[in-house]
Amino acid sequence: MTRALITGCSGFVGSHLLDYLIANTDWDLFGMVRWRSPLTNIQQHIPRVEKGDRLRLIDGNLRDSESLWHVVRMARPDYVFHLAAQSFPKTSFTSPIDTLDTNALGTCRLLEAVREHAPKAIVHICASSEVFGRVSADELPIGENCRFHPASPYAISKVGTDLLGRFYAEAYGMNVQTTRMFTHSGPRRGDVFVESNFAKQIAFIERGLIEPVIKVGNLKSMRTWADVRDAVRAYHMLLTVNPIPGAYYNIGGEHSCTVGEMLETLIEMSPIRPQIVEDPERLRPIDADLQIPDTSKFRAHTGWKPEIPFKRTMQDLLVYWRQQAINKAAVTYR
Repeated sequence: MTRALITGCSGFVGSHLLDYLIANTDWDLFGMVRWRSPLTNIQQHIPRVEKGDRLRLIDGNLRDSESLWHVVRMARPDYVFHLAAQSFPKTSFTSPIDTLDTNALGTCRLLEAVREHAPKAIVHICASSEVFGRVSADELPIGENCRFHPASPYAISKVGTDLLGRFYAEAYGMNVQTTRMFTHSGPRRGDVFVESNFAKQIAFIERGLIEPVIKVGNLKSMRTWADVRDAVRAYHMLLTVNPIPGAYYNIGGEHSCTVGEMLETLIEMSPIRPQIVEDPERLRPIDADLQIPDTSKFRAHTGWKPEIPFKRTMQDLLVYWRQQAINKAAVTYR
């Protein structure tokens, strides 16, 4: 039986990947979680864990090499999807060392564990479009060979992650592939990310939990949006459609707009008409403000293309936060 390991299994992307693999494969799945990680995103799969039905959760931490060796020894994976990370760029400005340790050194620790205990595994290393950072308009759309100009400690950590993936493929003959995923969203997206935070504010305003004021940061940043459910389908295809050791790909959606236009789309889906107020705390010292990808390399290799339109992604995200507001499962307001 095919065995797959997902690091960060209870996170935003990891939980959607788990949904996809449960529904579309017969693989045995092993999810790495930190012992204190909330399991809310994967609560629908806990009965499987309790029955031992295709899914096992294993405690692990990217900052603890011994725990990673234990995880890989237990999983003995044919496929590894490395999604665990400190994933919020703004936080990295105040926690740069933690971010670098978790993302760059953590990836190195994991690859060492895989090299020792599952050297034939096919591995996905998830870097980020943030590695490209500040790109000029004449460099658009961003191709795989665009220069790196990271604009945050998070982005720097992902440059390390990206290069480590390619290094282990070239130096040790491992089948490691790297992705630079551009902006992606959908249900369960953390409220530290701009579109999810806007959707949360709107849902809280609708329920009368906060005043009708939406706090914003940089609304001029240009993004290309994808749905997380299209992203995890791409990740599955990455490792199962003629995987090439050392390959690296840009993956992203088709709908490009500014953060301000994205906010307008969400407001149009709501009966509220809030006041928009800039909050200096939401501004980054430097912003990667032109994120438009060229994804032709990955599409040509796998045949993948986005299927879920931007407005459905935003609608589903807003519905998610409306449910959280009703359940009062998200009582903290940012």
